[in-house]
Amino acid sequence: MTAEPPLTDGELTLRLTQQDEQVVTFTVSGSLGTVEVRRTSPGAGLLSWAVDGGPGVAQRAVRLVTEYAFSELGLERLQVEVDPELRASARVAIRSGFRREGVLRGGVLVDGERRDVAVYGMRSDDPRPDTLLGWTSLMDSALPKKRVIAHVVVRDTSGRVLLCQVSYKKDLELPGGVVEPDEDPATGASREMEEELGVALPLLGVLAIDWLPRWEGWGDAIEILYDGGVHDPSLLDSLSPDGFEILGLSWHAPDALEGLVSPLNARRLPQVLKEPSMLHNLRDGAPIRLAGD
Repeated sequence: MTAEPPLTDGELTLRLTQQDEQVVTFTVSGSLGTVEVRRTSPGAGLLSWAVDGGPGVAQRAVRLVTEYAFSELGLERLQVEVDPELRASARVAIRSGFRREGVLRGGVLVDGERRDVAVYGMRSDDPRPDTLLGWTSLMDSALPKKRVIAHVVVRDTSGRVLLCQVSYKKDLELPGGVVEPDEDPATGASREMEEELGVALPLLGVLAIDWLPRWEGWGDAIEILYDGGVHDPSLLDSLSPDGFEILGLSWHAPDALEGLVSPLNARRLPQVLKEPSMLHNLRDGAPIRLAGD
């Protein structure tokens, strides 16, 4: 192996101690540990480290080897795999420029136990973490992402609410659904109405904002209930359920919802329909009392 100049950032020095067709290993000065790149497929490699001295040292070492892998080894993608419970390792990956890409559930076997693996990736053309775009892209990959749900409360002149018979559960549901990426909630509500009912009724405002806890495999979410206005009961004749997700439509009185809708809607719809002129601030369908209330 031809001796190569060490990698250094002015404070830390790494020396190449192993290189073959599959593996390249650098040793951190001061016997602090090693950083390794293992080729996994053409143009791609798996980076790992075992470095003492704290996260700052590991981060500098990983950055140096990452740039070496892209510039000298010609790799186009590097991947880091860490135990999700090892938060210090996750921080090193993020601060070194690796975006969180997902979790391999039960991806490794450790002492006879299946453990999850968090996957972080970086491409050679990704903006680096010391740039604004690079840093915000990293944070966006790692920070929590909540679902947003937009439903529409449509009433008739008798005070009843429009509910949908859906194909995937027994509970009757409000028109609307999950807001898509890069879509604002009001547009999402209108799009869902158009898809489900064949018409997008005008939205007159927001009736409620509700936080939903985890439920039946779903993560927590924010739900917005929009005001779809008050209409003549004959509105039903002008609506066209899609026949796939929405099987039927009907009006229902607020005091007759128990057993027809989910417990969540049984809690919140009567109070929203009773006072449609106010904004209801809810937590799992129950009012949140703010200071001064």
